Amino acid sequence: MQLNEWLKNIIYWLIIGLLLVLIPKGFAQTSYPNRPIKVIVPFPPGGPTDNYARLIAAKMSDSFKQPVLVENKAGGTGLPGTLAVMNAPADGYTLLFTSNSAHVISPLLRQPIPYDSVKDFSPISMVLKYPMYLLVNPNLGLKSLPEFIQYAKNNPNKLNYSSVGIGSGGHLACELFNSAAGTSIVHVPYKGAAPAQAALIGGETQMFCDSVGNSQGMVNIGKMQGLALFSEKRSNAAPTVPTMGEMGLQDMAAYIWLGLLAPPNLPKEIQNKLSTEVMRIMNTPEVSSMVLKGGSDLVANTPGQFSQNMLDEKELWAKVIREKNIKPE
Repeated sequence: MQLNEWLKNIIYWLIIGLLLVLIPKGFAQTSYPNRPIKVIVPFPPGGPTDNYARLIAAKMSDSFKQPVLVENKAGGTGLPGTLAVMNAPADGYTLLFTSNSAHVISPLLRQPIPYDSVKDFSPISMVLKYPMYLLVNPNLGLKSLPEFIQYAKNNPNKLNYSSVGIGSGGHLACELFNSAAGTSIVHVPYKGAAPAQAALIGGETQMFCDSVGNSQGMVNIGKMQGLALFSEKRSNAAPTVPTMGEMGLQDMAAYIWLGLLAPPNLPKEIQNKLSTEVMRIMNTPEVSSMVLKGGSDLVANTPGQFSQNMLDEKELWAKVIREKNIKPE
């Protein structure tokens, strides 16, 4: 009799232990999300990163039947907002929507490096990317990229290029071009895209590396001249503009991307649920057509692909920063 009671107790506690292991996992899979989600954007309202974050958040809210709220935490080249997410609980209720200029490039310019852009986060999905675009002042009267390269070589350290700031994607893309082309065009940083663009149009600078979406309108009306794209393929928004590879400069891909990340050690079931939802949103006709019309490439990749993209990018930009001795402002 005592033996039977002992076996009953053992079986009872084994069942309780099994339930304690299985229930939390099943609960996370079926109940997430069961309260509002916060998406931190480390930039001010109104820019492309913020606009896409709000679009995705609204559609996630519709699908999840929970509020998905965007919070702008600007300043410090994205560092405060990024660190806020890195240090948040890994429960899927605090997310980061950011760009590589803030997430990958910015920490490479700081000593000590404040975080590892891959290891210290759980990637969800890179949603889109757009190639950098090499633009020149049309008053130079040059017809092609080879002509511009030869002109720059004939005038070493006499030409300038504008950027939106030290360490920006455009800054590093132009330095990548300097290295590949063997030119010595001098960097002049400005406070934002509008003054950097105006400097090129006004002749203060002769070159500018920007996005197709931001600059093609000025190219269309003759204010700027687009010579080449830092990409593997031509852009639908500028189909007549060749790639760097077509012009003889290989391995010159330079993109700005936007993507969603979470704190480190996010449970896999939540990570996969978020990734699947973001990929679904980005591939809807409404959103995908908006991406293409804006001069960007739709990506919507998996967490594993996103991680590898960031690892490759870190290696590229760390090399440019090191070789050009680029220091933060």
